[in-house]
Amino acid sequence: MSLDASPELPNSLPRPTGEFDRLRAVWERPKGWRVLTQVNNTAIGLWYIGAALLFLVLGGILALIMRTQLAVPGNNLVDADLYNQLFTMHGSVMMFLFAVPVVEAIGILLLPAMQGARDLPFPRLSAYAFWAYFVGGLVFFTTIFFDLAPDGGWFMYPPLTSYEFSPGLRTDFWLLGIGFIEISAIAGAIEIVVGILRTRPPGMTLDKMPIYLWAMLIVGAMIIFGFPPVILATALLELERAFHWPFFLAERGGDPLLWQHLFWLFGHPDVYIIFLPAAGLVSMMVATMAQVPLIGYRWIVVAMLATGTISFALWVHHMFATGMPHLSLSFFSAASMAVAIPAGLQVFSWIATLWRGDVQRATPTYFLLGFFGVFVLGGLTGVMLAVVPYDWQAHDTYFVVAHLHYVLIGGMLFPVFAGIYYWAPMISGRRLSERMGKWACAIMFIGVNLTFFPMHIAGLLGMPRRVWTYADGYGLEPYNLLSTVGAFVFAAGISIVLLDLMLHFRPAGKVDTNPWNAGTLEWLPQDEYAIRSVPLVGSREPLWDRASLRKEVDEGQHYLPGTMTGGRETIVTSAIDARPEYLLRLPGSSWLPVLAGVGTAVFFLALTVKWMIVAITGALVALGSILMWLWDSDPAPSGQLFDVGGGLSLPDYMSGSRSHSWWSMVVLMLVDGSIFACLIFSFLYLWTVTLSGFPPESLDMPLVGSSVAAVVAWLVVAGALFAANRALGGSRCRGVSIALLVALMGTWLAFAASLHALTGTNLRPQLHGYASTAYTMVAWQGLHAVLLTLMIGFTVARLSLGMIDSVRRNVFDNTRIMSYYCAAQGIVALVVMHSPRLAL
Repeated sequence: MSLDASPELPNSLPRPTGEFDRLRAVWERPKGWRVLTQVNNTAIGLWYIGAALLFLVLGGILALIMRTQLAVPGNNLVDADLYNQLFTMHGSVMMFLFAVPVVEAIGILLLPAMQGARDLPFPRLSAYAFWAYFVGGLVFFTTIFFDLAPDGGWFMYPPLTSYEFSPGLRTDFWLLGIGFIEISAIAGAIEIVVGILRTRPPGMTLDKMPIYLWAMLIVGAMIIFGFPPVILATALLELERAFHWPFFLAERGGDPLLWQHLFWLFGHPDVYIIFLPAAGLVSMMVATMAQVPLIGYRWIVVAMLATGTISFALWVHHMFATGMPHLSLSFFSAASMAVAIPAGLQVFSWIATLWRGDVQRATPTYFLLGFFGVFVLGGLTGVMLAVVPYDWQAHDTYFVVAHLHYVLIGGMLFPVFAGIYYWAPMISGRRLSERMGKWACAIMFIGVNLTFFPMHIAGLLGMPRRVWTYADGYGLEPYNLLSTVGAFVFAAGISIVLLDLMLHFRPAGKVDTNPWNAGTLEWLPQDEYAIRSVPLVGSREPLWDRASLRKEVDEGQHYLPGTMTGGRETIVTSAIDARPEYLLRLPGSSWLPVLAGVGTAVFFLALTVKWMIVAITGALVALGSILMWLWDSDPAPSGQLFDVGGGLSLPDYMSGSRSHSWWSMVVLMLVDGSIFACLIFSFLYLWTVTLSGFPPESLDMPLVGSSVAAVVAWLVVAGALFAANRALGGSRCRGVSIALLVALMGTWLAFAASLHALTGTNLRPQLHGYASTAYTMVAWQGLHAVLLTLMIGFTVARLSLGMIDSVRRNVFDNTRIMSYYCAAQGIVALVVMHSPRLAL
């Protein structure tokens, strides 16, 4: 098979009779209430974006109330308590319910189209992520109406948010209420990473990927490593609040700064998790609006990789005023300045591309120009705040508020709105209103500068953050009034965009348009089945380089022109050079993701208010639904090769490291391992800052004998899975079952021995930070023992029904990966718990 820039057409015309009708029937959209069961990326992506825009409006309303309160000194529109709830909810909604979800939602919508694929590899996972986010997010927002909204700031710093200073349920709603958001983000990241690496069209090697795919691949990796710190932080603070385990209480061996380290290990990369997808969108739109290839493609990829990497070395940027050593401050200050270099490289590349081309004067272009102005100004103030002495002066003033909003609105909101006007015709078949779009852009640009530029001055005059009112006579009045007027102007601009969408956006069935003369694959003719055939790609702008490609693909002249197996399918290709490997059979519409998502949201929210029966019910519904959809996720291979065109025949099943299932499990283990690494970081951090001993002399160390027994048990688990793997390769199913049951017993023996190593001493988790972190490690292993029990039981059940063998083995391989990981994690946890003894 040749994968050059001018390939021979794989399929001759005419196509077989009825082929197209069968394809349409397989991808037909469900009717009536069953429309909620859709799992294809177009439906889920649109719902996701719509939900995110709803939360943008809701969060914006909270901001307008706050700005009205601060318009004049001594205002009494809201009191201090309600104001604290408003600004906490505003920040939480904008960051957790709008910014991160909307960039993932756009990815779910656009990625398959840009890759010339029928869908992403795990459609039900995307649907599950959406329903958990949407239902949970709506309920979380309603807490503001019942005086239950969190009031500790979207950053939730302890000890003010610990049980002593924040009794009641407000903080718990934040800690548990955003659990579904974290799950949703992780699920989306797995879908995006595996989808980009494994479902690209034949010939689309890594150096031919659209720049947006690079942006989302990097962002997916950042979510995998960036969200675990906040997942762990919220779990630790909830344990402290619920059971008084002192992770953040200095008088008992904890440290409140541990929260800041964990939170900003997430918080600063999160800024770039938001920015990089927007930058990818900008790169795509700039090239099209200028009608020339993007200048500096490889340099932009390097810049994105550098931005993503450096962002994990910036978290102390938010902690310059905490009294850290000057050497540490110098390192993080340098890193904070260095991250501006790759961002600047991208800006100059975009400007050069526009300069070189003949720019289309359309609404997306104007939003891009607004993005340049607002984002660059926000970046410059970021460099100012990277200078430690300056940060000490501006810290916790409105200067930081202005900087944050310039970066987020300029770096994300303007590109997203440009993208709405640019890609809306891909879904609806027609452009949005140019007049309304240009007015909206102008009003938004005026509004954002009128709102946030005066805040720089107010901050330099000493206006502190997070205050619900201020006294007269400090010269702050005109700047606050201007900011309030600007906020309403900015809101008017957003309202015009939303009105334009309501008036002129209607998802269509078949869409065959390319109004901007773009060169990338998302502008191929689209329908419910995405594209008629999967194209063979030989360049970065295939529609520019092969004028007939749109017609060829829509006539089925490329790969997979119909349904080969009688169901939904797409082609899985190799991760590096995009060589076709096998057909992936995709699931159809189902209520299971809806039930699983709603059950997950109910579990977290009911747990918050201590409705244990409701919480358990929600957990069981979610777990049962997930198990039911997983039962169908590993269909039996047909054992035959399917002719997908061009003399290329592919199997409909793959196992091992070439399987998309294997890749997803490895990515999930990276998430799991990152959470555990953050737990080890917490243990080591408390060890270094605790002056009274870690543990103090009054407390024992874990029992050596029980710990050794636990290590031996974990080695037995790993050995049993090794033996099971060999038995499965030899088709000895009885041996596999016995080995799995041995592994199950070993898992629980290891957990019991690890727990006894602590409970057999005077260590109690409420006494000291050492004990609380040690018990948390064991509890984390207990959670994994439960998960591994479910996986082993699931595997044994399928094995007993003949649904696992030496070929059909993806379920077994996933259990094997999990078992190896649990064994390694359990041994490392025991070594870490004993490390203070080893250091003596």
